[in-house]
Amino acid sequence: MKAYEIKGEFRISVTRWQPFTIEVATADEPAAREKVFALIGSRHRIKRQFVKIDGVRAMKPEEITDHQVKYILEAGD
Repeated sequence: MKAYEIKGEFRISVTRWQPFTIEVATADEPAAREKVFALIGSRHRIKRQFVKIDGVRAMKPEEITDHQVKYILEAGD
């Protein structure tokens, strides 16, 4: 597994968008995008069409700040 940082925004009202940055641990970039859609949708009840992903970046182990992602990557070794 690899760690990815996904940046984007989701719609919170007709005229307002909320920026986000999420770290996830997945096998590849398409899986990271799907994970973000699932997380945003479940946390905020936002449909996929209202989530914009601006960028996906692979992270080095020393750059990871999310403790869950660190734990998942360390458990996989």
